[in-house]
Amino acid sequence: MNIGLFFGSFNPIHTGHLIIANHIATGENIDKVWFIISPQNPLKKQGSLLNEYHRKHLVDIAIDGENNLQSSGIEFSMPKPSYTIDTLMYLTEKYPEHKFQLIIGSDSYRNLDKWKNHKLILENYGVLIYNRPDYKIETLLHKNVRQINAPLLEISSTNIRSRIKSNLSIRYLVPDVVKEEIDRNHYYR
Repeated sequence: MNIGLFFGSFNPIHTGHLIIANHIATGENIDKVWFIISPQNPLKKQGSLLNEYHRKHLVDIAIDGENNLQSSGIEFSMPKPSYTIDTLMYLTEKYPEHKFQLIIGSDSYRNLDKWKNHKLILENYGVLIYNRPDYKIETLLHKNVRQINAPLLEISSTNIRSRIKSNLSIRYLVPDVVKEEIDRNHYYR
């Protein structure tokens, strides 16, 4: 099975994430997209990062009923900060029947050379790049890298957290069930 691995903090998951994942799972020769919730991105400060189990729960309720999307907390038990190559190697060993491809935004792709063992990632795994505003990719670094034409939405988790802190509506930016869970638990206040 071809599995697309969509790594991220998902702090919180939003409609943009879901549209990209659905687009890839239904049109890019990918059988399933796994949301890999990262407990701590080594290139980002922890800051306002909601507990990883709460973030996974938000992903789970957002994708409930979608057969081609699933979440994974695989990195929760791995050493922190989590490095993509370590997770990829672990998943490859644990699920040898699957072929894994990395799904990243063009903003992350521009920093790929700063990732631990990035050349190993490029050599052994496909990389699907979706565009992000203001991060145009001119050159693909490797034959295993492919740019995809996913819908482009200017929605960010940072903006959503800021809107919550300012008591502004996040309706339509996140699924209703995610908004209700955030409101009920006073997340990001």
